[in-house]
Amino acid sequence: MDPVDSSAKSTPGSNGSNSASSLPGVASPPERSNSQSNKPSHIAAHRQSFAENQRYPPPSPHAHRHPSFTQQAIQDLLINPPSNRHANTRYAGRDWRDMALSELVPDEAKWADLDTSVEEATMTLLKNNTSNVVLIRKTSDSKTAISTFDPSDLNAYLLVVVGLAKPNEEHVAAYDEISKKAQSQTPISLREIQTLSRKEQLVVLPADSTLDGAIEAFGSGIHRILVTNQSREVTGVLNQLRLLEFFWNEAANFPVIDRLYGSLLRDLQIGTQQIIAINADAPLADALSLMSNEGLTSVAVVDHGLNVVGNISTADVRHLTNTTSLPLLKSSCMHFISVILSERGVERGRDSFPVFYVNPYSTLAHTVAKLVATNSHRMWVVESASPSPSAPATPLLQASHPVPTPAAAAAVGATSPPAPTILIPPTTSTSGPQSPLPGQSIAVVPSAALPGSRISGRLTGVVSLTDILNLFAKSSGLNPSDPSEQRARRRRSSSSSVRPTIEGGRTSVDIRR
Repeated sequence: MDPVDSSAKSTPGSNGSNSASSLPGVASPPERSNSQSNKPSHIAAHRQSFAENQRYPPPSPHAHRHPSFTQQAIQDLLINPPSNRHANTRYAGRDWRDMALSELVPDEAKWADLDTSVEEATMTLLKNNTSNVVLIRKTSDSKTAISTFDPSDLNAYLLVVVGLAKPNEEHVAAYDEISKKAQSQTPISLREIQTLSRKEQLVVLPADSTLDGAIEAFGSGIHRILVTNQSREVTGVLNQLRLLEFFWNEAANFPVIDRLYGSLLRDLQIGTQQIIAINADAPLADALSLMSNEGLTSVAVVDHGLNVVGNISTADVRHLTNTTSLPLLKSSCMHFISVILSERGVERGRDSFPVFYVNPYSTLAHTVAKLVATNSHRMWVVESASPSPSAPATPLLQASHPVPTPAAAAAVGATSPPAPTILIPPTTSTSGPQSPLPGQSIAVVPSAALPGSRISGRLTGVVSLTDILNLFAKSSGLNPSDPSEQRARRRRSSSSSVRPTIEGGRTSVDIRR
């Protein structure tokens, strides 16, 4: 079909007719004059040339065509894209509170024994582990979990190995022993590191338990639930992110949940204004210590104007499991973020940029979509960007090029760089799968050079998975406990945890520099 004819079809907002003359604002082709109709037959039979046809062309329908959407409608479409989710016959018409955990949790628990080396447990944790946790048992034939090993534990172990941990008096001897073994490449078992990090209580539920009990636990601040079979053997793990992803994908089947997605964060009043962040110029080691000491899984990275410029989580510790990556600990947090983003761009074949923030006028749908897309535990709430009191205004505004670490510089200049030595003491050899230092094979690109990078805005709050699942539970008539109790339990006592008040108590932000 000719393009002009195609454009003449009815548009959204028309009366539904396919005739071009019925469209408002579209002129009809001019009628033939009488003089043309009375031409001799031999002239009428003459085929007109292209130039003659263009002498009096009909006006294009595009010239007066009304837009199908207003500017506001386009903006709303960008903020809240149409959902392609449809009713699922498996869940349609059901009350999600009566669903069994077995319907959501596959049998994919990853195990390690108490005598398993930290290196082996780390490889299990980093390789194809959707639950992001390794369950620890006493013996290899047991199916009862007595503890867990996750990125927070790996972070705590790393800090001990490099001498950055600050243990209590009763743990000094144990920390020194671990550090000595690591330096001598002596295998260290999971049994020896059980005192390094504060453990979350293990919550165990049978597979035939209903989902209401699980979401009450998650809304109370529990991060994961161990699911058992009829023999009380752990068969799988359900975590907060997996449950939120389920509610995001299947929201069309649950009106109580679906109606919340259109609400603004400002109106829902969820999240907290008690925030701990770290300055972009601070050493990476300070960020790792901060997360370990405060029991956090991630911290916001801000500039001197409190604008969010990035995010560092315990999951990023995987970039630091080789001895060649040790120089990164002394580099700035901003430099480390550029390393992470550069690696993501190479792995996924496209550039990446931070998307770990929302604003008070973001909808819950927008927030949940970002959490699911980035596999994050929290989104930082920001307002309009504020000027920084020092130059440069923000790391994202300058095209600064981080100074390469010695390891990265050596790798660039060497024709065949040596294989990195794993930081975690090996049990047999270091020829197994290892996480390479991104700086060795990936050019570190400043985040300012990545498409889409810009000032996000001034940090004012945070919305976590716990906050959203707590909202879902309460909206469905359930009674989760106050999540602050769990947060206080995970947070280690520290004299530095007194947080200065910013702008008369409107929000409380502790910025570590």
